[in-house]
Amino acid sequence: MTPNANTWDTQFRELFDRSCEKYRSGSTDFASYYTEDDLSFLGSIGYRKREFFDFVEDYCNEGVPTAESALLVAAARRDYFLVVQDGASSEIRLLPDALPGKEEEFAGLVWLPRILAKARGKLRGELDPDIMFCCGGDRAFLKRHGIHPADFLRATWAAEADDEQLIRWVQAQSTDS
Repeated sequence: MTPNANTWDTQFRELFDRSCEKYRSGSTDFASYYTEDDLSFLGSIGYRKREFFDFVEDYCNEGVPTAESALLVAAARRDYFLVVQDGASSEIRLLPDALPGKEEEFAGLVWLPRILAKARGKLRGELDPDIMFCCGGDRAFLKRHGIHPADFLRATWAAEADDEQLIRWVQAQSTDS
């Protein structure tokens, strides 16, 4: 089955819901969740199976990120994958040891260097399977500053390599007073 560009969001949601059912039934072997069609679909949006599963697992365990948020994050990744990468996956992997530390900061914004590195890796599809963009620490940072994870990805894309532009954007969005 060739994924349909007009219904990819519906396919995403159906796969998300099916994966949640499997997880809630006690199956944590996410590799068994996917059919060949599912894997083809994930590849067409620049996703890997573990990357998809991380959102399912966190949603089932914590109620966040929601399926809608996961879809919006996937939309940002998909757009980058199709527009910037011309549908070609990167072979580079950002490893956990290469991430900035959890206490590192830019302009007094603790966690920003870490989430920025993860956002750039997410956009390019380069995150190691042991790294999740929008993990609990990322969600805490984003909540503290009143930013949706998909908006952060898109702002990261727009800023390209200009850290100062992104810092100004985060500060402008920030609800942390």
